Amino acid sequence: MVRYTGNKNRIARRYGVNIFGRLRNPLLHKQNPPGVHGARRRKKSDFGVQLEEKQKLKAIYGMITEKQLVAAYKKAINSKSNTAQRLAEILECRLDTVVYRLKFGSTIFAAQQLVSHGHVLVDGKKVDRRSFQVKPGMVISIKEKSRSNKAINEALNSASRAAPEYLSWDKEHFSGQLLANPTTEQMPWPIEVNLPIVCELLARIS
Repeated sequence: MVRYTGNKNRIARRYGVNIFGRLRNPLLHKQNPPGVHGARRRKKSDFGVQLEEKQKLKAIYGMITEKQLVAAYKKAINSKSNTAQRLAEILECRLDTVVYRLKFGSTIFAAQQLVSHGHVLVDGKKVDRRSFQVKPGMVISIKEKSRSNKAINEALNSASRAAPEYLSWDKEHFSGQLLANPTTEQMPWPIEVNLPIVCELLARIS
């Protein structure tokens, strides 16, 4: 299972936002972009703009791989709905993302670990595939033996963020439910992404 091991703080500094939702904001110590003299900005080509938007989208969802993003795009273009909206919906309904939105993990990376280590149940059954697609009505919970986990409880008790409106949240029972497929306006992204531009690039490389 592929896991991103690069420098996460550099990515946050590149975009000027705490993109991974870390409790200790990496921008408090270093606010400038990485590189010599804060990596002076140059005017980007059209391809450069497309590439940056794609990289932002991958970062929001825990540095998913190129293969995973292309696979999500191919599912989106085969649907009857708007491709950009459907792409965002597929990414937002990944199990690791839903676990993060339900505050079981303090960051998207912590949520990925919870899923891959078998701490998460979907409708009462263990699912350890991070890309598993959660559908409306499915109940996501933490298995009984894992509910005393310190990291999970600290994340649940954090006041730094709330569960979005398309999810129900039952803190006491360590569970939540996807009420409906989210719209892009409901997705609590920390940074704006131009989805049509991302789709243009994915259409060229997929």
